[in-house]
Parts: sequence; C-alpha cells; structure tokens
Amino acid sequence: MTKLMISGVAALLSVWAGSANAQVTKTITGETRDLTATIEAIDSSNRSLSVKKPDGTYEVFYVPETFRQFETLKIGDKVTAKYYENMVLTLKAPGSPDMNKSAGGVVRSENKSAGTVSHQRIITATITAIDPKAPSITFSGPNGWKYSSRVEDKNALSKVKVGDKVDITWTEAMVLSLERAK
Repeated sequence: MTKLMISGVAALLSVWAGSANAQVTKTITGETRDLTATIEAIDSSNRSLSVKKPDGTYEVFYVPETFRQFETLKIGDKVTAKYYENMVLTLKAPGSPDMNKSAGGVVRSENKSAGTVSHQRIITATITAIDPKAPSITFSGPNGWKYSSRVEDKNALSKVKVGDKVDITWTEAMVLSLERAK
C-alpha cells in the first residue's frame, strides 16, 4: 500500500499542477498481484494470519468470521491470494465535512475453501508540510495517521498549500483460497 500511496500522491500533484481547470479527483489503479504464501503464525483472537511470502518478507491477512475454513488452518499451510488495490484522491473544497469511514464484505465459494474479501477506507487528510527542496509533502489524518512522500513534479507543490484537505479512498480486494502444504 505504501508504494501505491507514493505513486498516488505524485500523480495527484501532477494533476493539480496541470491548469486552473484541472480535474481535482484522480484515480490511481493498482496492479493485480498473485501471491502464494506459507502460514507462519495464526492469531485466532484477531482472526489474522502471518504469512511468509516467496521473497522472504511477511504479510498479515485478516480473515473475516464468515470465512469458515479459518478454524482448519495450520502452521505450514499454503494460502493463495490475488490482490487488487486502487486509490482515489480528491482535493476537498473548503468547509466540506471530513471523512473517516470503513466498509468491507466477504463472498465465499460454495466449497467454503475460497472467498473474496474486500475493504474500502476513506479518510480526510490535511496537508501539514510541503518541502519544495526535497520535493515532498506530508499529510496527517484521523487516529494519528501521518504520511510523507516524495513528489515527482516540483511545480505541483505550488498548486497546493499547507492546510488543504484531501479525501483519500483506498479500495482493496483479495481473493483468498486455501491449500494444504506439500
């Protein structure tokens, strides 16, 4: 998500830098990624799986209660997931209400060993710092969220100012299936 966010901020600022009539909403479509990982840890109380990806890094998957196969998982089982992410950034008009909401859903296959998990999060972030020398921008949002990113187009920073607000919408979907370790 961090890599997607960095490119999203850079792209959004490029749009703002275009012209006074530039569109103030930008959709950043992420790539679809396939992943087969090995379960390294299971946290039943939070319904989360810590998995080791083929590159040796770790990821945490949160599994909704409606995904019944969770109780049958064991350390060493393989989990296959297909991820899709996108992000929409919208420059807010002054005085617009702030957003901070989240929604998700689950669709299971008939055999209950696979399903689709989706999640969407919308927050309003405030631009808290702009460094034209780096060039970079810093945002803050609800619950202590902070994010800083390098910006590709230095001129874009002149089109926004500290205090401007941006709605950021992340949409993620994951198709998850289970197979026993070999």
